Amino acid sequence: MIIDFSLIADYLPILLQGLLVTLQIAAGGCCIGLILGTLLALAQTSDSRVLRCLVMSYVIVIRGTPMLIQILCAFYILPQLGLHIDTLPIAIIAIGLNSAAYISQIIKSGISSVSTGQIEAAQTLGFSSFETARYIILPQALQTVLPALGNEFITLVKDSALASVIGVNELSKQGRFVVSKTYDSISVFFALAILYLLVTSTISLLVAQLEKRMSRNAYD
Repeated sequence: MIIDFSLIADYLPILLQGLLVTLQIAAGGCCIGLILGTLLALAQTSDSRVLRCLVMSYVIVIRGTPMLIQILCAFYILPQLGLHIDTLPIAIIAIGLNSAAYISQIIKSGISSVSTGQIEAAQTLGFSSFETARYIILPQALQTVLPALGNEFITLVKDSALASVIGVNELSKQGRFVVSKTYDSISVFFALAILYLLVTSTISLLVAQLEKRMSRNAYD
C-alpha cells in the first residue's frame, strides 16, 4: 500500500504533540486577535479622526505584509528590545497581532450592521458609550460575524505552520521530523492532512452549532 498505516500509528504520539502546540498557537492567537481586534473595531467607529487613522495604518501594514515576515520580525526584534521570551509565545503574539487586523475588519462590518436607531435609543435611555457597546452593539455584531470569525480561527490553525520557521515544534514541523526519520513523506503528510482536517472540521461544526444556538436565543 502507498500509505503505511503502521508507520503512522508508531509516530502518532509525536504528531499529536505537534498538534497540541498547533492548537495552543491557534487558540492563543485567536484570543489576542479577538480582544485586540474588537478594540480596534470600536476605535474605527470613534469620533477621533487621529485614532481612526492610526488603526487603519496598523490594519494596512499588517494586512499588506506576509505573516511569515511578521513572525521573523518579532523573533529578531523583541530580543533587541530586551524581551527575551520563548519561541512559542513569540509565535502566538505575532500571529495574534496579525489576526487582530483581520478580525477588526470583520467586527467592524458587524458593528455597521447594527441599526443607528438602537444606538440612539440606548443613548436616550442614558447608556454610556461603554454600556451601549457592551449590551447593544457587540452582542449583535458578534452574532452577525460569527461564521467569519470561525473561518478566521480555521485560518489560524493552518497558518500556525509558519511558526516552524523560528523553531516551534508544531504539527507540520513534527511531520517533517518524522519524514526525516522514515523517508516516507506520503504516509506522514497523509496523516498531517487528516489531523488538520479533523481539527478544522470540528471547529466548523462547533461554530455552526453556536450560530444556531445564538439565533434560537435571539428569537426566544
